[in-house]
Amino acid sequence: MKNRTLLYLFFVLNVISCGVSKSIHHVPEISQYSLEIPKVEKVNDSTFSFKQNYLTKNKQQLWELYIQGNPLQLGYNNGALTQSLMQNQEAIFFSKVEGFVPSKFKQKLLNGFLKWYNRKMYLNVREDYQTEIYGLSQYSSDKYNFIAPKYLRSLYLHGAHDIGHAMQDLAMVGCSSLAVWNENTEDGDLLIGRNFDFYVGDDFAKNKLVEFVEPENGIPYMSVSWPGMIGVVSGMNKEGITVTINAGKSKVPMTAKTPISLVTREILQFAKNIDEAIAIAKKRKVFVSESILVGSANDKSAVIIEVSPDNFGVYNVKNSSQLVCTNHFQSEAYKDDERNQKQIAESHSEYRYEKLQELLNENQKLNPEKMASILRDKSGLKGEKIGYGNEKALNQLLAHHAVIFSPEKRLVWVSSNPYQLGEFVCYDLNKIFSEERLKTGEFATSELNIAKDTFVDSQEFRNYEEFRFAYAEFQELLSEKEILRSEDLIQEYQSLNPDFWVVYYQIGKYYYQQKDYQEAKIQFEKALTKEITTVPDKKNVEKYLKKTLRKLR
Repeated sequence: MKNRTLLYLFFVLNVISCGVSKSIHHVPEISQYSLEIPKVEKVNDSTFSFKQNYLTKNKQQLWELYIQGNPLQLGYNNGALTQSLMQNQEAIFFSKVEGFVPSKFKQKLLNGFLKWYNRKMYLNVREDYQTEIYGLSQYSSDKYNFIAPKYLRSLYLHGAHDIGHAMQDLAMVGCSSLAVWNENTEDGDLLIGRNFDFYVGDDFAKNKLVEFVEPENGIPYMSVSWPGMIGVVSGMNKEGITVTINAGKSKVPMTAKTPISLVTREILQFAKNIDEAIAIAKKRKVFVSESILVGSANDKSAVIIEVSPDNFGVYNVKNSSQLVCTNHFQSEAYKDDERNQKQIAESHSEYRYEKLQELLNENQKLNPEKMASILRDKSGLKGEKIGYGNEKALNQLLAHHAVIFSPEKRLVWVSSNPYQLGEFVCYDLNKIFSEERLKTGEFATSELNIAKDTFVDSQEFRNYEEFRFAYAEFQELLSEKEILRSEDLIQEYQSLNPDFWVVYYQIGKYYYQQKDYQEAKIQFEKALTKEITTVPDKKNVEKYLKKTLRKLR
């Protein structure tokens, strides 16, 4: 888990540092916009304001931001209010790679491949979004100017999410989303839920930001992401259009184009129905494969827009009022796509897809509370125990956030830590984008909140949190080929997450390194009795078992 994240972050850092050569002098034209430099008033340690722009932290520890203005003013207001959070987020991101950056010689070897990577990104990003990013970037830290100038660094970091999805073998991504309406919901209204499983470490996920944006041009909208981000990974606009993104199988992109989060931002800011959302997505050139689940209050339905660098499709269910999305494509346009077929056959995407359908069959007439229960489900098919943290589960216990949308009511519920287990906070966009919010100064509609998952207070959860640290320590022990101080530690480690195949695989590798092949055989065989995440993972366990059996002959 840790090593894959670090490899991904290293790739992003090299992309940023090497990719600026062609566009290093580019900055957007900002002279057309009026600007008032924000003078932020500190109300207390967790509340800041500038005119009607506002940042505060609620009791569930979610940061809530409200900003308004033209593109340049939006960026400045965002940056001024979130400066400490944004700089902290940047420090977390880059601190993970500072100790792992290769030698200057290795950087030069990579330079020939990567120096042109980002040269075309600014050509594929709307000028107003570049302007907004420019304003935001003025509040970035000076500490990382050696990587790239502030503006370009901020622009390129908006593609980090795309690179993370393209590098699926190196970064943990496994998002799930669903939409139900008509006979499938309690009141007949459209209801959408999603888990956003984009993992860049625990510290990165701490400061979740719920943004409410009222642009000078376009439709007011809300989104959930992190400080320093103007793109949208989960959001809804005042017209009742929702967007959520799920990674598809991508090859490593050779050049950066439009980050997917800026495509979805454009949909929220300018689309009032599904047709308008499709038109916006179709005209943008992306550099990874992605499913965009779009819900619409005006259409009272949902579709999945499937985009990739070389193809485009729309999946629209017929004779059904439910839509399920994981990490493979479903439209006719990708029917013969070999990469997508391999994703279905070998990854955990199809398993989670089937699990969602199973839960929908078991849970009739969904409401927001039932939707939260589905998003929090940790079991495998037919309720099987597959181990906590297994990527085949809908709740992989690593989500950055989960969101539930009721587009026709303009209500949205956002999860709080830990993962999607904490209380879901309810927001009413009708109130927030009105004079009512200005009078009360409050964002949340707390009487509609969804209670935290009782699993948080269980011994199993405490064991899982301990397991996560033990897992990292065991990985380090394997890499250093050290000997355990006590065999009792192995039994203790197993007891923390006894249904997870990885536990037995790790222990098997340890015994294999120690040349205790009989015990290694037992552990690899145990791993094969568990629900292993992917086909390549299973083949790897089988490979080690064969090697072990040869040693025993």
